[in-house]
Amino acid sequence: MIHLSITDDEALVASSLATLLSLEDDLEVLTVCGSGEEMLAWWQRTETTGGQLPDVCVLDLQLGGIDGIDTAIKLRESTSDLPVLIVTSHARPRQLKRALSAGVQGFLPKTATAAEFATAIRSVYAGRRYIDPELAALTISSGESPLTPREEELLLLAGRGGSVEEIAAQTHLAPGTTRNYLSQAMSKLGAQNRFEAYTRARELGWL
Repeated sequence: MIHLSITDDEALVASSLATLLSLEDDLEVLTVCGSGEEMLAWWQRTETTGGQLPDVCVLDLQLGGIDGIDTAIKLRESTSDLPVLIVTSHARPRQLKRALSAGVQGFLPKTATAAEFATAIRSVYAGRRYIDPELAALTISSGESPLTPREEELLLLAGRGGSVEEIAAQTHLAPGTTRNYLSQAMSKLGAQNRFEAYTRARELGWL
C-alpha cells in the first residue's frame, strides 16, 4: 500500500483527487491539507506522535502561502528521499527546472487523468521520475533564460498591469531602480515596453 498526502488550496480539487486516488487498490490517502504550512504542521505532529507518514506527497504548485516547491524542500529536510509529485494548472519550464533542482521527482498538470495521476505516484514511489511529456519538450526547446530572478519578479508584476511606482512599492525598490531592471529585461528580450517583454518571456517559457 502506498500512503499519500494531498495539499491543494482548492478544496474541491483536493477532495476530488483524494476520492479518485482512493479508488485504486494500492493507494491510500492519509490527509488532505489546504496549504503548505498546514502540511508541514501535520507532518511534524504525525512524526512526533509516531503516526503513519506518507510515502508520497502530492503538492499543488500554487498555494496561498509557501508554494509547493518550497514545501517540498522543507519536507525533504527531514526526509531527504521523500518522493514528491507537483501538480499545477499553469505549468511553465521555469517551474519545472526549479522543481527538479529541488529534488522533486514528479511534475504533472491538473488536466491529467486519474490513471495518469496514479501512474505518476507509483513511478515516483518506485524512485523513477515522472514528468509531463509536453512540458518536458517545452522545457528542452525553451533554452536557458537570460533574465535574473529580480527581472523575472518585476516582469511578472508588470504583466499584472502594475505601474512602475506600484511595482517599486511591492518589491521595496526605488522607482528608478525598478525602471532600470525593467529596461534591462526589455533589452534582453528585444521588447519595446514592459508589457511586450512580459508577453515574450511567457511565450518562451521563462516566466
